[in-house]
Amino acid sequence: MKRVKVKIALFLLPVFLLGAGFLVAKAKKPQAASLTNISATLSNPRLSFYGAVNGGTSGGISLINIKTSGNYGDKNTNHLFPNDTVAVGVNGNMTVASIVNSSTFTLSSPLSASVADGAAIYATQSGTLTISFTIANQIPANGYVLVTIPDPATNGNDGAPDTADSVTNNGFDLNGMTTANITTSGGTGCTWSTETLTAGSGSGHKYKVKTTTACTGGSITVTVGDTNKGLVNPAPVYSGHTQGTADVYRISVETYTGDPDSGGSLIDSGYATAAPVEAVLVSATVEESLSFAVGAVNSGTSACGQLMDVTTTATSVPWGTISTPNTFKEAAHTLTVSTNANNGYTVKIEENDQMGLNGKTCSGANAGEADDCIQDTTCNATGCTETTSQDWTAANTYRGLGYSLANISGTDAAFTYNESGRTFSAKQIADQEASETKQTIMSNSGPVDSKQIYVCYRIAISGTQPAGYYYNKVKYTATATF
Repeated sequence: MKRVKVKIALFLLPVFLLGAGFLVAKAKKPQAASLTNISATLSNPRLSFYGAVNGGTSGGISLINIKTSGNYGDKNTNHLFPNDTVAVGVNGNMTVASIVNSSTFTLSSPLSASVADGAAIYATQSGTLTISFTIANQIPANGYVLVTIPDPATNGNDGAPDTADSVTNNGFDLNGMTTANITTSGGTGCTWSTETLTAGSGSGHKYKVKTTTACTGGSITVTVGDTNKGLVNPAPVYSGHTQGTADVYRISVETYTGDPDSGGSLIDSGYATAAPVEAVLVSATVEESLSFAVGAVNSGTSACGQLMDVTTTATSVPWGTISTPNTFKEAAHTLTVSTNANNGYTVKIEENDQMGLNGKTCSGANAGEADDCIQDTTCNATGCTETTSQDWTAANTYRGLGYSLANISGTDAAFTYNESGRTFSAKQIADQEASETKQTIMSNSGPVDSKQIYVCYRIAISGTQPAGYYYNKVKYTATATF
């Protein structure tokens, strides 16, 4: 049965191929033999969806409830998938956004027109039906092949799927096809010419094709449907259907001495079976992930072109006692990032303040020895900032705390120690006390797996730096963009 019929385009590809078996049927006349090697293959073996709206729904609504009982092929949403194209009443070419539960789904855009209780919901599945068989007896010149495809009792040629109480009363929708959408080939000595296609009204869609020369044997193939127009698969029958179990339809194939509608005699006959079934939605949810790790680096490790003087931990850079002024000390961390974020990630660096004696506040970006602070380095004469890098090679003239970067895995470092031919290209760490903006030191525009860099710290002091214990806090912020 059908309700409101709306033609909708097919946008789905076959999910899998279902092999069609064959049943050898007795010929209609005692002298008729049986066709052999007869088979039918659906390029898209998925059953169409046929349900009904539960309760009237006004325009502007995207949440749709379906009836869970009654004469409808689908009484739940089990065979309705996200991105399926559906018609809801007179609203055609709608897209399923999500399946809420077994009786409710949402559309990607709201209905443009209201629908009444019981209005039909269709998700059309169509494709080609390929029938192959081997003749047992010769088809003479001007003989015919007749293929009969199961059809519904009514509305079997309007492009919308059909349902009924049984397979016997249900079938494929011809979808307005003509002989231009059907091809016949093969057979030894056959010359295929005149074709006719008659849409059925309960007795089957009938396609017959004439050969002007004798077919003496071989395999013949009839393909119903093409890339322009396909045969519409039936929806499940509403009585006795079990989801996941195919509804099996028998396709009749016969050969005749002449036109079967004008006195031609039956030669061979047989049946192929087509068995459309619900598709299987294979789905999994992958959680958004971001992994970020700060790793220790041992003294003696080579990083950023230098040998490290200090063994760090994941939570500290213990410079220890600096007894030699005007000399660089080196330390490093590794940063490792993994994420499945489509738009990648960033890692930023900042410090709460410059290094202050006993952690005192170092007011402003230029606080230094006179303020009992170890000033952030200005690198060499032309200077560096938190945003601009510069080579830093003179420990006896330009001192303080700074950092550089080196790639270990990948190329995600924002800059590198040897950029522009430099020896140790460095920057200041952005000072939050001085309202400086934290800076990106590592990034990628897509998903990454275990990308890694070195963050190389460098410090130098003058001989007049006040004695005592200096410290500050450095923070890394890793952000993934999904």
